[in-house]
Amino acid sequence: MKLDLTGKTALITGASKGIGYSCAKTLAAEGCNLHLAARNADALSALKAELDAEYDVEVTIHPADLGSAEAMTALDAAAGDYDILINNAGDIPAGPLDEVTDEAIRKGFELKVFGYITLSRLFFAKRKGKPDSVIINVIGNSGENWDASYFAGSTGNASLMSFTKAIGGRSLDDGIRVVGVNPGPVDTDRMLKIMKRKAIDMLGDESRWEELYAKYPGKRPATAEEVADLCTFLASPKAGYITGTVVTIDGGIAARGSVI
Repeated sequence: MKLDLTGKTALITGASKGIGYSCAKTLAAEGCNLHLAARNADALSALKAELDAEYDVEVTIHPADLGSAEAMTALDAAAGDYDILINNAGDIPAGPLDEVTDEAIRKGFELKVFGYITLSRLFFAKRKGKPDSVIINVIGNSGENWDASYFAGSTGNASLMSFTKAIGGRSLDDGIRVVGVNPGPVDTDRMLKIMKRKAIDMLGDESRWEELYAKYPGKRPATAEEVADLCTFLASPKAGYITGTVVTIDGGIAARGSVI
């Protein structure tokens, strides 16, 4: 399917690996110019070289720690005018209530919850009334499928689901679509940390985390490419009447009311 994204420009946060990395590749394949932001400068440079060699698109990298409103504001200014915002950077800590500190929660929320809100506000200020303006919030199914061993993530993700629906419900009046994507377990470095935490809680041994895959639909997690394909479609004009909603991609885990 031709997604009509040629010549569009997207800003992707958390772009150096995982879902953000895969979104960069799928959007570049559709002819989308890219601004890529993450902390890891070497990984961003390697990704840029890979994209430059394979696709005829403009790729600009923005190595930075995005864990503050000031950093997000600087990133938005450096990116200039762009059509698509993919909010993806986030690292909310896993663990039960008696282990995860307030400081760790605030740090995680500053990057993901407040970071998404800050960039979205800045995007609205420059994109009101301009066609094909889209915000994709990559959130996580723990926001709808609560998990005591990941309570901070469940809380942060639920807030971003509400933010997406609240803003996206009215945003098309301004010509902007706001859509959420809720991945379940995805085969990324980030998920490995969460899986090890679950292995401690469920099996008493973090080294046994791979055994948990037997409990997942299809006995596997999603791939980052599967999530990126969904994000790319939702960012395209083919999804032009989709806004104010959250699309879950988790093999049915949330639908069956199970953590795994």
